[in-house]
Amino acid sequence: MEILYMFVGRESELTKLERMYSTNEFQFAVIYGRRRVGKTTLIREFLKNKESLLYVSLEGTQKENLIGLSRVVSKNNSIVYDSFESLFNAIDKMLETNQKIVLAIDEYPYLAESYPPISSVIQKHIDLCWKDKNMFLILCGSSMSFMENQVLGYKSPLYGRRSAQFKINPFTYLETQKMLVNYDKESQAIAYGITGGIPEYLSKIDTNKSLDENILVLFFDENGTFFEEATNLLKQEMRNPASYNSILGAIASGASRLNEIANKVGLDTSACSSLLKSLIELNIVEKIYPVTEKESSRKTIYEIKDTMFLFWYKFVRPNYSNIQMGLGHIIYGQYVKPKISDYMGYVFEKMCTEYIYQEQVFLTLPFIPEKIGKWWGNDPLKKEEAEIDIVAINSDSCLLCECKWRNKELDSRVLTVLNSRKDIFKYKNKSLMAFSKSGFTEDAIEYAKNNDIRLVSFEIM
Repeated sequence: MEILYMFVGRESELTKLERMYSTNEFQFAVIYGRRRVGKTTLIREFLKNKESLLYVSLEGTQKENLIGLSRVVSKNNSIVYDSFESLFNAIDKMLETNQKIVLAIDEYPYLAESYPPISSVIQKHIDLCWKDKNMFLILCGSSMSFMENQVLGYKSPLYGRRSAQFKINPFTYLETQKMLVNYDKESQAIAYGITGGIPEYLSKIDTNKSLDENILVLFFDENGTFFEEATNLLKQEMRNPASYNSILGAIASGASRLNEIANKVGLDTSACSSLLKSLIELNIVEKIYPVTEKESSRKTIYEIKDTMFLFWYKFVRPNYSNIQMGLGHIIYGQYVKPKISDYMGYVFEKMCTEYIYQEQVFLTLPFIPEKIGKWWGNDPLKKEEAEIDIVAINSDSCLLCECKWRNKELDSRVLTVLNSRKDIFKYKNKSLMAFSKSGFTEDAIEYAKNNDIRLVSFEIM
């Protein structure tokens, strides 16, 4: 049953891999994404009922990986090739018999770290032999920067040789729902918010227990699966995780601008900027700016993109010692649970953006957006700072969206403020949309009808 759960939302990737496989010609797929996102599960599902060679690289020496890959290729524990060159020569000979070979190397960055010339060796065999044979090569990795730069990047020996690349993203809220069918929609949304839509994390939730029970057992117990998850992931990716921990803690506590983050952790801005860049490459943090501004805007801020990391650094790390002392149930009940609704405000904005991108919704928008994001800046009419949760734009149109995760219906006052903010923008065509967790009051529905505002309740999302 767990395999089915893990495969929710991966149908398009699997279909494309199967289509590539059916061509009976050389194919090279690059698969990458953050740890726990389901890359290996995708590969194993694709390889089912196929003659294949799957090797999971070791974070070890060149010799260890040569021995491991030799055993996979030879299908014989007693055969070890004397070099990677001779190993790939053996694959060349297999291809001479016109048999189809599927070779999948998981955690490829570990292999490349143990033997740096490996990409050049593979490139040579692709060019001289494999490209004309019935060969399917898959390279998979969790190091986002390595896969993007050292496998897909133009300086890589493998550049231009891949047939397809798959960046495996976390599940959307709708995909998360399919894994938690026993829960009500609000619990599904909160589960999405605290796991970041990571399939492996979602698979740990026992839907026979309440969501509160699951959060307590998984996050707020020193033996819980996620009690040390965020910091353990950082240790796997970074040589010195201490400064990264401090930066993520600072952002989770409200610091968003570079100088604020640097001051909070006691670093100069250049050092802090370099560390933030690494966290961005890992898809943990994102650098954002108002959607109407250029990327070089001075209004740049930093947010924790991965909401599991956000939840962990906001609620678990500050209470680490108390949880270790067995007080996790008190921390969750008295400190965390009352703040879940505020925490979900940020998550709800992500859910609303996902909703806009759903094909059946996207087709009903008043225009095709070129960019969708946050907006903040000065309201020259009211002479005050203003912020809009979601703004979609193209050259002559904009769509302004308000998102409210509250336990009460959204009233017309919120819509009046949103309506007034149209005047900030100079676009020819302006549209409005409002999202609400708890629906809308009668006066809000009437106001929306009179002012052409599209209302979307959480119930229909």
